[in-house]
Amino acid sequence: MRVLTVNPGSSSLKVSLLDPDGTVLADDAGAEHELAGLVGGLPKPDAIGVRFVHGGTDYTEAVRVDATVTARLRDLADLAPLHQPASLEALSAVTEALPGVPVVACFDTAFHATLPDEASTYALPREWRERFGLRRYGFHGLSFSYAVRRAGELLGTDPAGLRMVVCHLGAGASLCAVAGGRSVDTTMGFTPLEGLVMASRAGSIDPGVPLWLIKHGIPAEEVNRALERDSGLRGLTGTGDMRRIRELAAGHDVTALAALDVYHHRLRACAAAMTASLGGLDALVFTGGVGEHDPSVRMRLAEDLGYLGTAVDPDRNAAADGDADITHAGAAVRTLVVTAREDLEIAAAVRRRLRRGATDGTLPP
Repeated sequence: MRVLTVNPGSSSLKVSLLDPDGTVLADDAGAEHELAGLVGGLPKPDAIGVRFVHGGTDYTEAVRVDATVTARLRDLADLAPLHQPASLEALSAVTEALPGVPVVACFDTAFHATLPDEASTYALPREWRERFGLRRYGFHGLSFSYAVRRAGELLGTDPAGLRMVVCHLGAGASLCAVAGGRSVDTTMGFTPLEGLVMASRAGSIDPGVPLWLIKHGIPAEEVNRALERDSGLRGLTGTGDMRRIRELAAGHDVTALAALDVYHHRLRACAAAMTASLGGLDALVFTGGVGEHDPSVRMRLAEDLGYLGTAVDPDRNAAADGDADITHAGAAVRTLVVTAREDLEIAAAVRRRLRRGATDGTLPP
């Protein structure tokens, strides 16, 4: 089964055509309005997988898309406003360009369906939690799922026997505590706003801050837009591009240096929290654009967690290109870099879904 994977991110759009053994037959990237032309230039697939950030409580695994599923995904758009609308546009474009080809929605929230109640429950009134589905969902699940499996391959062991903290660091960023190969804690919550300092998102803040701003005349939509698009590294420095911030910091720019300190303070605290949920740490895994390409982020976090036994080899860390073991000789915890391959996870989920023969868009029994 040849699968076309469509992966709209907060700052990118990736399209890949994979054959049954995972070989990429074609891939490309472009703006959302170019997707139909992009798809039209590729060999016709047997099935299509579209990444959706949020599946809510309705979809805890991949589902074949029909009108009912599409309508429900639209209802969830305000929970992931940087991603869900883009995925819906992509879904519309590919179904129009490739009529009759089955389409499967694959969800970032699905990997976190295993979160225990103590990790997923907000201490909010029961009526609100039950009426609105208020809980911690977690995101970047497709990336985490692949990284866990690939880490096991790199270490030559079953990931089910490892306690891992996986760091998906990019424009959007989150951490996941993985035990027994399953998500047991994560830094994002009800929406992708919670957790780490990101390119344009504030991450965790006192909920009293937006309430105070709204009370003092800032429109709710403006507050929401600022938290999603004008905060994080962009709010601290004027740019969300980590490469540019590194350049400024290298020139001793005080604002950039301070922003990196804020970024790493939150990263260190959240990573330590993940290890607490695991009761220890066997492997620290970096993935995502920043996680894969910024040796300084990896080095600094490993140093910050050194009390747990993490240490990276400076030469291996600097030379890492693609999947790599960058552990310092003698370190108690293994540190890995894993290239993000959400396309492989999407394709695998599509094949599993369609092999079950479900055609009505409902979840399997």
